[in-house]
Amino acid sequence: MDWEALRNRIKADFESKNNTREEVLKLCRSLIQISSYVIRAVHRGEWEEATELARQAQEISRSITEMTRDHPEVYTAGFVHDAQKEYTEAMATYSLIKGDPLPEPEELGVEYPAYLNGLGEAVGELRRSILDLIRDGHLERGDELLSYMDDIYYLLVSFDYPDAITGNLRRTTDIARGIIERTRGDLTTAIRQGKLRQAISELEERLKREG
Repeated sequence: MDWEALRNRIKADFESKNNTREEVLKLCRSLIQISSYVIRAVHRGEWEEATELARQAQEISRSITEMTRDHPEVYTAGFVHDAQKEYTEAMATYSLIKGDPLPEPEELGVEYPAYLNGLGEAVGELRRSILDLIRDGHLERGDELLSYMDDIYYLLVSFDYPDAITGNLRRTTDIARGIIERTRGDLTTAIRQGKLRQAISELEERLKREG
């Protein structure tokens, strides 16, 4: 047995994995940060910046996939899942609020558990957008976004598998359900108030004409 050769061979493998892990960890942190910037730009209506940031996020996501191609143990680490989840949340928020088709997991290059959990977290961002629309009086658009929230929820709730497979999807689904229920109540109240104001306005106009 050549103990030194064995040690060197194992050490080289560990060094390669560790170096890849450190580089991927940095990329994951960058992806999470840029994804948050995408969402911020979307809510501010800064679409040019949001589009550029989304492009950067896509490039980083691809780099993560490429760097981990020969190191599956790094790819399946928790920090990659978390980064892909945040990336999915950002791209879903960007697409749905902009009015573009929702990107599929293969298009984003993310794993299914990260994709589903990312969609679930995007529900909270859609609620934020709906509340802004309510304040601005754009209730029809708010109703459209609420329908997207429903679509996401029905997708999530259709997967009844252990958390080890889905990445704790049950918790994400439960939170999404609560957010949707509150948002539906807020939007319904706003619509009723709008109809009431309209009825009062029409009544006042009629009384003026009759008087």
